[in-house]
Amino acid sequence: MPTTPDLPRTAGYKPALAAFAAGAAAWVYVLVSLGAFTTTINAGMAFPDWPLSNGSLNPAGWLTHLSMFAEHSHRLSAAVMGILTVALAVWLWRTESRAWLRRLSYFAVGLVVAQGVVGGLRVLLDRIRVPALGTSLGQIIAMLHACLAQAFACALLALAVSCSRGWITTPMPVRGRVRRIGVACCALLFAQLAIGAVVRHSFAGLAIPTFPWSTPQGGLLPAQWGFQVGIQFAHRAMACVIAVAVAVFAVSVWRDRGASLGMRSGASALVSLVAFQILLGASIIRTYRAVAVTTGHVLVGALTLVTAFWLTWLAHRDAIEGAPAP
Repeated sequence: MPTTPDLPRTAGYKPALAAFAAGAAAWVYVLVSLGAFTTTINAGMAFPDWPLSNGSLNPAGWLTHLSMFAEHSHRLSAAVMGILTVALAVWLWRTESRAWLRRLSYFAVGLVVAQGVVGGLRVLLDRIRVPALGTSLGQIIAMLHACLAQAFACALLALAVSCSRGWITTPMPVRGRVRRIGVACCALLFAQLAIGAVVRHSFAGLAIPTFPWSTPQGGLLPAQWGFQVGIQFAHRAMACVIAVAVAVFAVSVWRDRGASLGMRSGASALVSLVAFQILLGASIIRTYRAVAVTTGHVLVGALTLVTAFWLTWLAHRDAIEGAPAP
C-alpha cells in the first residue's frame, strides 16, 4: 500500500498555519469570556458532575436556563479549545522546523489538559469545605483554574505570533531594557490576576465597599482587617504598582528606536487598557458587582496581560530566533 510522504519541515511563513494559529488564539478569549460570565453569575456548579453535564453532552434545559447555559457553553468551548490546541501541535510537529516552537505547542497541549482536569476537580471537590477561608476546596481550585487560563492564553498567543509573517520576516532589534521591563510587567500583571482570582472566588469583591478610599470617612487603610479585606486591599495596591510599571514600560517602548510602529501602538493601547481596567474596578464597587461590569473587568484584565505579553514576546523576537542582540 503506498504511503503518504512526510511533509518537509520548514521555518518559513505558512499562511494556512498562521491563520489556524490566530484562530486558536482568538478562541481562547471566547473561552475566557464564558468562564468569566459563568463565575460572575455564580453558575460554576450548575451541574454537579463532570465531564458530562447531568450525565449528558446535551443536558435537558441548558438552552433555556441561564446558569446551565453559561456553564455548559463553557464546557463545550473548552472541548473545542482542546481540539484546536492538539490540532495546532500536530500541524507544527509535521511541518515546523523550529524545535522550540514545536516544544511550545506541546507545552500548550499540557496546559489545556491540566486546565480541563483542574476545571473538573473544581466541580467534583466543591462539596469539601475549608472553614479557615470561609469557602470550599472547589473554589480554591477555581483560583488555580483562573491562573492557568491566563498562562494558556499567553502560550497560544506566542504560538500565533511566532507563526505570523511579521515575526518570520521582520527583525526586532529592541534593547534589553525593554525586554527586562516587559518581563517585570508581565509578572506583575499575572500576580494581579492571581490576586483577582482569589478576590472573586473568596467572595471579597465588596469587602471594601468604598472607592478610591478604604473607608467612608476617606481613610487610606481599612478600619477593620480580615482575609477578605486584606486580599481586596492587596488587589487595589497592586493596581497602583501596575499603573506605574506599565507607564514605564510604555515609555521605554516609545523611546526605543528598534521598536516597530505596531509595538508603539500596542504600548499606547496597554496604557489605555490599564486606565480602563481601573475604571471598571471602581465601577464594580459603585454598581455592587453588576454582571456586565464585573465580567468586563475580568476580560479587560486578561486582555491587558496578553497585550503586555505580546509586546514582551515581540521584544524577545531576535533573541528567540537567534539573531544578534542589539
